[in-house]
Amino acid sequence: MNDIGAWVWWLVGAAALGIPLVVTAMPEFGMLAAGAGAAAATAGLGGDPVVQVLVFAVVSVALIAVVRPIANRHRSQRPQLATGVDALKGKQAVVLERVDASGHGRIKLAGEVWSARALDTDRAYEPGQEVDVVEIEGATAIVI
Repeated sequence: MNDIGAWVWWLVGAAALGIPLVVTAMPEFGMLAAGAGAAAATAGLGGDPVVQVLVFAVVSVALIAVVRPIANRHRSQRPQLATGVDALKGKQAVVLERVDASGHGRIKLAGEVWSARALDTDRAYEPGQEVDVVEIEGATAIVI
């Protein structure tokens, strides 16, 4: 009689854990599948069933304990490359028309003409002066 080895059952279990990983996009299922793969390797090397279950548990728990915090940290970080209006914050611009707190001034920022207003209500910038962009509100650059 040709019995199916325990390693085959562990591989079937790993594949079965891969299905909800793909369907739900929960990485924990992938970590459990990796644990099942390690248990299959243990079974293939002749480890008894208790050792196989221990390997499955230890590898799965270790992966969840190590990988999840790293993944959560990466998910909560802002992207390193700023794009869109976020990329314009902190850039220097040249005043084209007088800029004050009224918001009727114009600046040249990144090769384009923007409406601008001064962050300080009692400050005005004259044409030719360089200013720093601190914020973008709609289509208006807030400068200092």
